[in-house]
Amino acid sequence: MADAEKKETVIIGAGPGGYVAAIRASELGQKVTLIEKSDTLGGVCLNVGCVPSKALIAAGHRLQEANNSDEYGVTSKGATIDFSKTQDWKQHDVVDRMTNGVSMLLKKHKVEVIQGEAVLDSDTRLRVMPVGPRQFMDNNNGQVLDFDNLIIASGSHPIEIPGFKFDGRVIDSTGGLNLPEIPKEFVVIGGGYVGTELAGAYANLGSHVTIIEGTDSILAGFTKDMVAVVLKQLKAKGVDVITGAKAKSSTQDDKSVTVTYEVDGKESTVTADYCMVTVGRRPNTDELGLEYTKVELDDHGLVKTDAQGRTASEHIFAIGDIASGPALAHKAFFQGKVAAGAISGKNTANDYIGVPAVCFADPELAVVGLTEAQAKDQGLDVKTAKFPFAGNARAVSLYEADGFVRLIFTKDEGTVLGGEVVGPGASDLIAELSLAVNGRMNVEDIALTIHPHPTLSEPVQEAADIALGFPTHI
Repeated sequence: MADAEKKETVIIGAGPGGYVAAIRASELGQKVTLIEKSDTLGGVCLNVGCVPSKALIAAGHRLQEANNSDEYGVTSKGATIDFSKTQDWKQHDVVDRMTNGVSMLLKKHKVEVIQGEAVLDSDTRLRVMPVGPRQFMDNNNGQVLDFDNLIIASGSHPIEIPGFKFDGRVIDSTGGLNLPEIPKEFVVIGGGYVGTELAGAYANLGSHVTIIEGTDSILAGFTKDMVAVVLKQLKAKGVDVITGAKAKSSTQDDKSVTVTYEVDGKESTVTADYCMVTVGRRPNTDELGLEYTKVELDDHGLVKTDAQGRTASEHIFAIGDIASGPALAHKAFFQGKVAAGAISGKNTANDYIGVPAVCFADPELAVVGLTEAQAKDQGLDVKTAKFPFAGNARAVSLYEADGFVRLIFTKDEGTVLGGEVVGPGASDLIAELSLAVNGRMNVEDIALTIHPHPTLSEPVQEAADIALGFPTHI
């Protein structure tokens, strides 16, 4: 057996949770070793997920603005797009810049980075295997590390459904972000966050998009009137949204892919240049060697943890997509800091009340805390207050007046339990509502906070005024 190297804090995975945990652990005085199987840092989100998708979304918006600004009195002869240049900008000016930044931060904090796949042998030992097909494992394989503490942040992977093997013109979201050309016809299976975002992005870039969704609505995690605003915009762009549909099979050649789906027992087909499948993700817990430790999994393959991210094995923590809660990068950021603090003996905890969630559709949607229905299901006596962006001067001047801000609050004391925004700048506005929910603030606290005019933030204050019974601009 190879001699084991002694390490203090080891982290598996350099995604949002892992690299943030590494930085925080170093700041708290720990000697940190970070293991990452990819040749780049930052994980799925930074390399092939939320960051590059926003770049494509931004490019689509620029193209639409260039060609559809007649309302402002601005006309053009017709803007075109060089998609290879767009992809080059997305990769080099956005993704590479950010991943290089992560690398510099880790070096600054003296974090040791090892490339390879980590496999646990016990609650205190792991091996780092070369990246590639898993070889027969014995005690002589890999670099052996003994650790005092371990944080597992191994992330998740796309779900592959029967009849749609990721190959050729059937792609996952990574493939969707790296297409060599803008497809004339594009099919998206799964109308969740990722599917809806990329469907909108490619529609803005000029594709005709078809969304095939198994449930009765896209964006099932949002309230119906929020989704209706997005559907209005999708349909205006010519996107076909087919709900209650089961994707059954796909056939492809070197130029196209044909998807067979079923609605109410009737089969139909649609042919496209590419078919992207975005029906969810599964936690990366099956090849870590967890069976050789005390770490326990739940029925969904997620690691069971306490409020600090600690597993059944006292010195092993789990954060991010492999732990319970929404699979969101900012949740992983938070959990990474908590776990690093716990190792240093800090009184940290994952005690948040609500995690904000954002979908960068057109327009954006963002939520935090409880919906009205969820609050009532918990037996809470609540009210809601809603202010439309149509009453906001800034939104009207941007020609983006669709949507609204809604507050969910208790009837008796006006405690803010939830916030919902659909409209321009929703991804930024939700931060204030997240503060209100997690800080257990009252609607009066928001109403008495002066918001600058004219800005998109004002509907938050306006909704609070409505909650108090004193509406101003409605």
